[in-house]
Amino acid sequence: MLQKAKDMYRLQKEAKRAKKELKNIHIEAEHRGVKVVVDGEQKVVSIDIAPEVPREQIPAFLKDALNRAMGKAQIVAAEKMQGVMGELGLGGGGQQ
Repeated sequence: MLQKAKDMYRLQKEAKRAKKELKNIHIEAEHRGVKVVVDGEQKVVSIDIAPEVPREQIPAFLKDALNRAMGKAQIVAAEKMQGVMGELGLGGGGQQ
């Protein structure tokens, strides 16, 4: 029982460390002149819109760029958390 408590504490500590690292990871996606940068926590860092992008197209292009960036950020976060779980021997890898 004590070992499980220690493992949970280590898991929490490693998860906090991973979350802090995710803030410093920037993921970029672009669609037709609209570029979005998000961090590993899926928070928008910046949005750049090229001057030649037609004004009426901005919402659609922005939506697509955001969806791409968020999808990439989800993958990065999942990989980071999978690494934490693996470090603690909780990655699942067929162990019972």
